[in-house]
Amino acid sequence: MKLSVIKELLNAEVLSGHDFLDREVTNAYAADLMSDVLSSLDDKTLLLTGLTNPHAVRTAEMMDIHSIVFVRGKMPDEETIRMAEENGIVTMKTDNIMFVTSGILYSEGLRGAVIVRE
Repeated sequence: MKLSVIKELLNAEVLSGHDFLDREVTNAYAADLMSDVLSSLDDKTLLLTGLTNPHAVRTAEMMDIHSIVFVRGKMPDEETIRMAEENGIVTMKTDNIMFVTSGILYSEGLRGAVIVRE
């Protein structure tokens, strides 16, 4: 699913990475605990989170996740947006809670990320 479609489905505001909305994602991972995200290894993953500090961007960068949607209308600070922009990470914010955001995307065909267990 293209990020431009996700933007429309979630009535989201794009915060960074405006030039990359044609990127495709195949699955999503919803978490506020970034250590949980480390169990997903797919670069086509969309991260859904309420965590708006630079740690979310650092985790995404480390896991080669190229897109983040901040839920619950949360707005990251300028440093977080700047970091995302510098790393080519698309960030958006939606007023939907995480449950509703996940449900909308699931109903449109996006599936959950595969968790890698060691």
